[in-house]
Amino acid sequence: MALQLQLAPLVDETSEPPANLLSMVGCDATYIHGTTVAAAVSVRYDNPNAQRVKVVRGKTTFPYIPSLLAFREASAVLRAIRALRASSFVCLVDGHGVAHPRKFGLACFVGLALDQPTIGVAKGLLYGSVKGNQVVDGKGRTIAELITLPGSGKTIYVSVGHKISLELAVEVVKRCLTPQGPLPIRLAHEEVTKRKWEIKRSNPVS
Repeated sequence: MALQLQLAPLVDETSEPPANLLSMVGCDATYIHGTTVAAAVSVRYDNPNAQRVKVVRGKTTFPYIPSLLAFREASAVLRAIRALRASSFVCLVDGHGVAHPRKFGLACFVGLALDQPTIGVAKGLLYGSVKGNQVVDGKGRTIAELITLPGSGKTIYVSVGHKISLELAVEVVKRCLTPQGPLPIRLAHEEVTKRKWEIKRSNPVS
């Protein structure tokens, strides 16, 4: 928690993505039998059908504690993203950014580590109060925006991870929405789910 408080002021919430943005990278992670499986999927910004995928595995070394997800997932997620060797991209993380009790969620951790525009996309509210289509903190500052998924009616929470404004983060997410969420994250989720079941079938638990 002290580290999160120390790093939070380094998050840039005002930058614009590069003019020559080439791709959107989505990432997700899951766990089974003490193993963390993380996937990163790169989708071309101008052609969602052009995709690249990297999946990594590693030992799970940190327990699940709400608001400390970065210390459980970031290492594996970052290895998967870096394995893509992508350039000029915006990263979409399955987790919160500044919409966090200490303004430093998983998306901020990943964004700072990559030094790339990064967006937090979460399925639930971790911190703050909902007012209309926005989430505000205790001081009334907007820290996230709600987006309704097309066709499903479900809501996601979009917040800044690093090097992007909330307005532009929302614009990027809306560009790649599907009924199951932003396309790059949805594809990454499908990859880790598939690998999880492969591990389960090869290592049955009685």
